[in-house]
Parts: sequence; C-alpha cells; structure tokens
Amino acid sequence: MEQDARSPVHGAGPDELNQVPDHADDPVPDDAPATAPPGGALEFARMTGSSIAGRRAAGWVTDFLNAAYYRRPVAEREVDDLRLAFSILTTYWYRRETPQRLRLTDLRAFHRVYGKGRFNTEVSGRGLLTRDQLLDGAAGILGDWFPAAYDDDARRGWGIAFPSVAERDAHDPQRRLSLAKLGKLTPESGLPEQQTWHTYPPVEMPSVDGVIAALTRPETWPDYASEIGRFTPLRAGGLAGQTFEIEVAAGTESGLPIFTRGYVTITRLVTPDDPEALRAYFEELESGLARYGEDEPRAVPAGGQPVVGFDLTTHENHFLGAGHNRLILFAHEGRAWVRAVGTWDPMRWHVEQSYRRAGQAAQHAFWGQGGVARLSMLHQLALRIA
Repeated sequence: MEQDARSPVHGAGPDELNQVPDHADDPVPDDAPATAPPGGALEFARMTGSSIAGRRAAGWVTDFLNAAYYRRPVAEREVDDLRLAFSILTTYWYRRETPQRLRLTDLRAFHRVYGKGRFNTEVSGRGLLTRDQLLDGAAGILGDWFPAAYDDDARRGWGIAFPSVAERDAHDPQRRLSLAKLGKLTPESGLPEQQTWHTYPPVEMPSVDGVIAALTRPETWPDYASEIGRFTPLRAGGLAGQTFEIEVAAGTESGLPIFTRGYVTITRLVTPDDPEALRAYFEELESGLARYGEDEPRAVPAGGQPVVGFDLTTHENHFLGAGHNRLILFAHEGRAWVRAVGTWDPMRWHVEQSYRRAGQAAQHAFWGQGGVARLSMLHQLALRIA
C-alpha cells in the first residue's frame, strides 16, 4: 500500500525528505523549513500508498497484498482475489472504533488469523494465501458474516463489505475523504500546443445500458479494480461532482509492487438528457484531438453515436501532474465501447521522472492498451457487467 515517504526521491535530498510527514495532512515538524511549493517534489513524495494506511503500516499491508496476489505467478493470479484482499483491509479499517489510519499495531490482529496459513504449504505456496484462507481469516478478524457479505452485491460498496443492507445504505464515504485532505483542482492550463492529447484504445462492452447502470453507481467502482489500479469514491451520490481516490501499483509483474495515489473529481458530465451539451462536448473533444494530438484517432469513430462523457480532473500532487482524463461511452455499428482520452500539461521534472520509470506502462495498461484484462479497469468492467 504505502511506501516510506523518506525513501530517495530524484532531486530531493535526505534532509528535505526528513521534513515529510506520514501524510500530507499530518502536522509538519517544528524544525521544518518553509512550506514546499504546491505540486513540488516533497508534496509529491507524500502521495504514496492509500489514505487509510499510515506509513508505519506499509510493510505488513504490502506483505498481505503480496501474499494474497502479487507474489503469485502471473498465470495463477485471479484479480478478484486482490479485490477481496483490499476489501478485507478496507472493511477492517472501516470497522475500527476510531477513524484513524491503519497502524503497525494492527499487524497483530492480521498475524493472529493469517500467520499460520502462510506457512501451510499443503494448500498454498510458502508465504502465500489462497482465496479460502483469505475468507477464513476475514471471518476470524471481522466476523462470520464477512464471506457471504463480500459475495452479496447488496452488502458491498466502496470496497467495504457490510453485515446488512441497512448498514451499507447508511454508510458515509466522507469518512475516508476526511483522511484525504484534498488539494485544489489542477486542470491543464498551459498552451494547448504544448499539452499532451492522447486517446487509448476503446474497449468493447456488453451493452450501453450495462455500462450506464454500473458507472452511475460510483460505490461499485472498486468492483472493477484491476491488478494495477482502483478507484474509490469519497462522496455520497452519483457521478456529478464525485471525487475518487486512485490507488495505482507499478512493477506488479515482478511481484514487488510500488504504490502511489492521486485524486480526481468529475467536473463535467454530459448525457443524452441534454443533447446540446452532449454534442458540444464531443465536438470540442474531436477538435482538440485533431488540432493538438499527434496522429491521434478520433475519439468516436465516424458513424459512431456518443452516449455519455465525463471529465476526471486532477487535484494537486496527482501522479500525472495537471490535467484531466475523460471517459466516454459510444455506440458504433451496433456495439458499445468505452475509451479514455487524456489532456495533460507538460509534467514537472519530478513527476516526469517517476512517470517514465514506473508509471507510463501501468497508465497505458490500466486504460486498456495491450488488451490485458487483469491490468485494465475497463476490461474488468466489461467482465463484471457481462
């Protein structure tokens, strides 16, 4: 989940990194120098892991995820085992008496129910956990209700399993938002000709209606998480104005994932309910791609029918810098498709270094490039609604 915020960061010295608190909203040390500029290297270094886990929980949380999924050979990985592991962690955090982040001391509870299983090589490889072991341990740490609740769509939401439908309906996602402490929105603001305009390959969906039913319930988005990324909504309600925490993992094929996070808010949403706004949105998008993209295809192929589009605008310290991504749904030749289209300012040096070293391949695969289903959220969405 969360890496040590004081590990080396390109261009920032050890003395500077010692001033980085566990999280962006933690108290700044008394001997800290003047506040780093928003979006600078030190602020960026603090955006590691997940908002629900403190830095000192990094080791055991990452080890748990590795045992559940990342340490397995690629051919033996099942993405829902990873979603299950995340749900166990998130549900455990949610059911704590206090809303603080997971800490090193929480390791005791997990070791009590999972420690023995990791050394039982008769049912799993040494250091690994099977799905049955994950569920049995969750029943021990959370309650006998958890396995059935996790498998029940009506009792699962926001990546959390709930004992009852009533408790799920009463959930307030802003409890997690209170840990995030969002920075300001950072849409792209540079000269358009200096920006990156990029389309990712469209991913076929079972139906237009299925996509709309899924995406307009943000609490279900963790159900479409892939090996390398997940969206968790932080506000009540639907898509309009929704804010998401994005957790991204790079280096997953090696079994040594590196986690970071960022935040986006839906700042624009167009649907067939407002045909004029829908038309203007897609005309603006196609014009931008044609003028500023480098040999980019149309967002919607000629003859296609736009259905829905929305902007996911970054907040400060996003791992891709300032800009926004779009998700668009369109129909073409009787088939339904979803694709991502991004527009980004030139990256600041520390963002670009991180992106080139670890993030670029993961970003492309997450939005469907390469067609590897376990890596792509859009492919996971298609499988889920089939």
